[in-house]
Amino acid sequence: MLEGCEIVLGVSGGIAAYKAAVLASTLVQRGAGVTAVLTKNARRFVGPATFAALTGRPVAARSFDPAGFPLGAHIELAERADLVVVAPASADCLAKLAVGAADDLLTTLVLCAECPLLVAPAMNAAMWAKPAVQRNVDRLAADGVHVIPPGSGWLSCRTQGVGRMAEPAEIAAVVERMLAARPRAGA
Repeated sequence: MLEGCEIVLGVSGGIAAYKAAVLASTLVQRGAGVTAVLTKNARRFVGPATFAALTGRPVAARSFDPAGFPLGAHIELAERADLVVVAPASADCLAKLAVGAADDLLTTLVLCAECPLLVAPAMNAAMWAKPAVQRNVDRLAADGVHVIPPGSGWLSCRTQGVGRMAEPAEIAAVVERMLAARPRAGA
């Protein structure tokens, strides 16, 4: 179980964002404290109210929110996170993470975080197959990022292929294994 664990759930833009809501609920039910960070494009697919209801916490929306995060949301959330999970991780998000871009709360937070990072890519099969996307995934893996590869099946573009985000239960199982293996303070 995930009692006492703090997880930041980053949600990037894509139809698979609806699965991130299921993942948030699953992690909370297993005892984790979950704070959702939605990119601008993620909010086109799912709303902050969904994640606030499922996590019992406000959704972090801005890097600079003096009332909620005097030091900056990117810093405060990064400091308390045991794990950052980005699900879905769109092609755009993967590219930003691979090169260290920091143009929104999620990418800035990832750069501040010293805890492990887990990404679950999701996109159209043609996008997933592109050499540039594969280079970005390889670079992230080489940098120590944990990647749950997408599955194959029916995609929202009405085709079949590789690009489906891993199922929330599969991602939650990986989260549990990663957090069970982490060194504990005072151990």
